[in-house]
Amino acid sequence: MERYVRYSDTSRFILLAMDGILIWLAFHAAQLVVWHSWAMRSDMPFFIITFALLWWLLSRQYANVYRRDRRISYGEKLRHLLKAFLLHGVLVVGTVVALRIDYLSTRYLAAIYGFSVVGVVVGRFGITFGYRTWLRYFARLHNRFVIVGASQSGQELYHALTADDSTSYQFKGFFTDEALPTNLRALRRGAVTDLMSYCLSTSVDEIYYALPLDRHDLIEELSRFAEDHFLAFRIVPDYQGTVGQDVGVYFHDHLPILMVRQEPLGFRTNQVLKRGFDLAFSLLVILGLFPIILPVLALLIKLDSPGPVFFRQMRPGKRNKLFPCYKLRTMRADHRQTELQATKADPRVTRVGAYLRKYNLDELPQFFNVLLGHMSVVGPRPNMVSQLEEYSKRGRTYQLRHAVTPGITGYAQVNGFRGETRAPNAMEKRVEYDLKYVQNWSFVLDLQIIGKTVRNMVKGEENAY
Repeated sequence: MERYVRYSDTSRFILLAMDGILIWLAFHAAQLVVWHSWAMRSDMPFFIITFALLWWLLSRQYANVYRRDRRISYGEKLRHLLKAFLLHGVLVVGTVVALRIDYLSTRYLAAIYGFSVVGVVVGRFGITFGYRTWLRYFARLHNRFVIVGASQSGQELYHALTADDSTSYQFKGFFTDEALPTNLRALRRGAVTDLMSYCLSTSVDEIYYALPLDRHDLIEELSRFAEDHFLAFRIVPDYQGTVGQDVGVYFHDHLPILMVRQEPLGFRTNQVLKRGFDLAFSLLVILGLFPIILPVLALLIKLDSPGPVFFRQMRPGKRNKLFPCYKLRTMRADHRQTELQATKADPRVTRVGAYLRKYNLDELPQFFNVLLGHMSVVGPRPNMVSQLEEYSKRGRTYQLRHAVTPGITGYAQVNGFRGETRAPNAMEKRVEYDLKYVQNWSFVLDLQIIGKTVRNMVKGEENAY
């Protein structure tokens, strides 16, 4: 769950000012250690100001270190700080080297960053420790809260708030009409209808609503009750309960946008990354492997049976747009059954074709499809047009696999779901794995699938015929 915490302008100013002072002291300490003098060059204050401004910008933008609350562990704070300093160092050192600023020696910069890191980390930890000590021993207990609903968001809220190492939050219980997990059942105080009477008889400061957002009457009723009795009423969005399925949330600037279906490849940066890899990988195979292996395979195909070396068939691609899919010919040229799926011991398959299929070598020409943008190295395999028409009628989920560019190899194939789809649920399992790929895509996942594909090519596949 994203942690939203509000801070006063005074707190932000104090933290910014403290960092600025610590950085200024770090520069003087480095000057004293390296040059044995407290005095600085006349242009050094400008560099210090630039150094500090860049630190404030990066730390807030990338590390979010301007938090001194108890919800973040010391280890997490340290990782954030070191991450921000590492990025800061890369930018500063890169600029110094590019501009050839001679008086900022390597030793001097190392001393500056050494003192800055130690000073800021110690200062941040000191403020955090002081703040937590104040909350634990001196602050008045004022966050006694209840949660309405047992949704996933409500349970996550409970774990987030009760993970504090202070006593500033005190959980009073769940009010829900649904069953809670076994480990939380003892925390149920009653049904939703019991909430108001409980708040009147027990000290409660905050009510967190964690039910679907379409229960407008209940939200309005609880909101009025909270206002009448000086309670804080807060809503924790239960998007999954509202929409009826898992949803993703991303932010456009500060505006939250819900995605009913996870689509990592819907983001432009991921598209560029995947397309860039496809171009580089396909060119590497075409220029490095094809001149050696394709002439040999072409000769074997010609000697084995009459007909062309390559086989071309229209296949549905992204958004069902047809494209010419290229393969090495593995069947007799006179069979005239191009839309009939291959079966085990299929008489149409040639002797050389059987080996090409077993080791996936017949798919090699599809790297030209990748280069042309018809296909990707990894993605759901493009089925025949007849299969598209048949399986689209059975269920709407089949169409979802065509939301991305098809691939030479796919997540379903490396998990054993390839070959004939006549068996019960054979295509359903293939679609299931294709959708897992579409919804959970990552560059690392693509690399894993490629690695498994190469391993399967070496040992051969039982279902490849």
